[in-house]
Amino acid sequence: MRLNKPAKSPAGYDNMSLAIYWHRDDLRLHDNPCLHRAVNGYDRVLPIFIFDPRQFEMLPLGFRKTGYHRFIFLKDCIAALQQSYQEKGGNLLVVLGRPEEILADLLREQQADIVLAQAEVASEETTVERSIAAALQTEFELIWGKSLYHRDDLPFGFDEIPATSKSFRIRAQKEAGVRELLPTPDRIDCPELTDWGKLPVADELGFRREEALDFQAPVPAGEKAALERLHYYTFETRLVEKYKWTRNKSLGIDYSSKFSAWLNRGCLSPRQVYHTVKRYEKEVKRNISTWWLIFEVVWRDFFIFSHAKYGDKIFRAGGIKNRETDWKHDKELFDRWCRGETGIPFADAHLRELWETGFMSNRGRVNTASFLTRDYEIDWRWGAAWFESQLLDYEVSANWFNWNTQATEIYYTNPVHQSMKYDKNGEYILSQLPELAALPFPFFHAPWLTQEFTGVEPVKSYPQPAFIQKKWGRSIGNIRKEIPEEYEDLVAKKG
Repeated sequence: MRLNKPAKSPAGYDNMSLAIYWHRDDLRLHDNPCLHRAVNGYDRVLPIFIFDPRQFEMLPLGFRKTGYHRFIFLKDCIAALQQSYQEKGGNLLVVLGRPEEILADLLREQQADIVLAQAEVASEETTVERSIAAALQTEFELIWGKSLYHRDDLPFGFDEIPATSKSFRIRAQKEAGVRELLPTPDRIDCPELTDWGKLPVADELGFRREEALDFQAPVPAGEKAALERLHYYTFETRLVEKYKWTRNKSLGIDYSSKFSAWLNRGCLSPRQVYHTVKRYEKEVKRNISTWWLIFEVVWRDFFIFSHAKYGDKIFRAGGIKNRETDWKHDKELFDRWCRGETGIPFADAHLRELWETGFMSNRGRVNTASFLTRDYEIDWRWGAAWFESQLLDYEVSANWFNWNTQATEIYYTNPVHQSMKYDKNGEYILSQLPELAALPFPFFHAPWLTQEFTGVEPVKSYPQPAFIQKKWGRSIGNIRKEIPEEYEDLVAKKG
C-alpha cells in the first residue's frame, strides 16, 4: 500500500537522518523519552499515530473493546497533540490501519533510518511489537517511558517484583530515584508530506449511529489541559493538601486530582506529577495528602511492573494465584449491572455515571466490582472488559489487576453500608438517579422499603433489586433506624 507520496526534499535534506516516532499511549511533548531520543538522535522526526481497528472491535459480550466515549476522548487527545506539533514547526501523521503494516510501508517510502516507540507490557501490545520487529528487523527501537520509575533503575528485575504494593513502594523509594524531567523540544523538524491524514469518524471504526451518544468528558483532552489541571490542583487552589480526605467522594470535579485519564493516555508524565508535587512540598506545604498523591502514582507503577511479572496470568478466571472459581455467566444480570439497573442506588448511580461520562470514582469502582463479583457472582472478567470499554482513564495493568484483586483477593464491600457511609444525604445518588428525588430520606438508599413504610409503591421508573442479600441485613437495619417516626407510626397503624 502507498501511504504517502514522498514530497520533494528541500536542498540538503537528502543526506539527513529521519526517525519515525510511533505514538501509542504517550500523547505529549513534555518529558517524553521517545521524542527526546528522536529529536536528539536524528535530524528529522516523523511522528505518527495509528488508529488500529482491532482496538474497536465488537466483543462477544455485545459491546466494543474501546467504546464510543474512549474513542472521542482519544481522538480529541490526538487533535491536541497534532496542534502541539504544529506549534513547534512540525506535524503529526494520522493513519487508520494495522501498525505492523503501516510502519513497514512508511519506513520504506520515507527511507527512514528507524522506528521508535514506547515499550508496553501487555500481551496484545507486545505481540504487535514483535510483528513490527520482524518486519523492520533492526530498524525498530522500544523505549521505556510509561512509569514513574524507570525499569532500569529498579532494585529488582521483573521476575522479582514484590508481591505487595507496600514492599514495592518501600524498596523503590529507598533504592531507585525518580529521574529528572526531559526537556520539551523548542522546535521539531519533520519531513514535508503531501498528506498528513485526518482523524477518523466513528463509522470508519465500525460504530453504529445508535452508539454515537451525546457525551461530555469530565475533563478536557490533551497535554495542555493536563498540565493546566496539574497546576490548578497544586499551586493554584492547593486542593492537593486535602486529597487524602476527599478522594473517597464521588460528586464533583475537585474531590480527586482527575489526573488518571491524562496519565493513562500519556498526555501527562507521571514524573511531571511527581516533580510538581515535590516542588509544591518544598515551596508551599507538605502533608499526608501530598504524600498520598505520590503514593497513588507509585501504586500505578506497581500494577505496571506486576503485569510485566505475571503476564497473562492476570486474565485468568482465578486470578494470578489461579484460585478455584465457579463464576456465573448470567448475561441478563450482567446487562442490568452495566446499565445501572441493579436496584441498589449507590451502585447504579456510579454505573450510570460511567455510561454517561466515561468516568467513575475510586469508591464507585470498588463497590460496583464487589457487587458484580460477590453479590451477582458473575465472572469478574466481564466487568473488567466493560470498564475497559467505557473508562476514559483505562490502563490495562491497573484495570485488570484491580478487578483481579477485588474478585479473588480482598474483602467484600457492602453497597448498602457504603451508601450510608459515603453519601448519607444522597447528593451523589440523586445527581445520577433523579427519579428517586421524590423519596424522602433515607428511602433513596433502599427504595424497596418505601411500600412498607409509606404505603406508596416504589418509583415505577426505578428497578427493584433482583434479590436482597441476607448480609445486607445489618445495613438495611441501620437505614430503618433513620426513618422518621411518622412513617413508623404508619406501619404500626397498618399492623
